[in-house]
Amino acid sequence: MADQTQPWAERTVEVPPQPGVGVPQQRDAFRRGVASVGPSGAKRTEPFPVVQDPTGPGWPGAPAPRRPLSWHIAQLRRGGQWSAAGALFAFVCWGIWAISGGGNLAAPLLIFVLSLLVAAGLFALARLLGRVVLEQRLGRVRRSARGAHLVTAVFLAGLGVAWLQQTEWVVSVWNWITNN
Repeated sequence: MADQTQPWAERTVEVPPQPGVGVPQQRDAFRRGVASVGPSGAKRTEPFPVVQDPTGPGWPGAPAPRRPLSWHIAQLRRGGQWSAAGALFAFVCWGIWAISGGGNLAAPLLIFVLSLLVAAGLFALARLLGRVVLEQRLGRVRRSARGAHLVTAVFLAGLGVAWLQQTEWVVSVWNWITNN
C-alpha cells in the first residue's frame, strides 16, 4: 500500500495480475513505428465500392455547390443600411423640393419613383460588376453586398443634393450661411 502522506497525484497503486488478461503475443515481423499491412497482392474487399466522380464538388474545375435562397438574401441584406440611409436622405430632400414647388404632387412623385428604380438598376449593375470582377476574374468570394449598397447610397445622396439645389429658398439659406 502506498504511503498516505504523499500527495494523491504522486501515489501509485499496484494492480495484482488478473487471470486471462495479459500482454498479447507479438508477431515475429513486428517493428516499432511500422504499420502492419496484409500480405502483398491481397485483394481488398469493401462492402461498398468507392466511386470517385471527377466532376463533383472539391475537384478542380468542378461547379461550386449551390447555396440556398436564404443565403443569397442574407448576403444582399448585409450593407443595406447604406442604401436605406441614402434613400431616407433622398426622400427628405425630394419632399422639401416637391412641397416647395407647390401645386400637384403627381409629377414629383413619378420622378421620385423613377429615381428609385434607377437606384435599384445601379445596385444591380454594381452587383453584376462585382460578380464579374471579384468572383470570376480574381477568384474571390463576396460575403456581402456592402459595396453595391454604398454605390447606391452615394447616388441617392447626390440625387438628394440635386433636388435641394433646385429649391430656391434652400439655395438662398445656403448662400446666406456661406457668405456670413
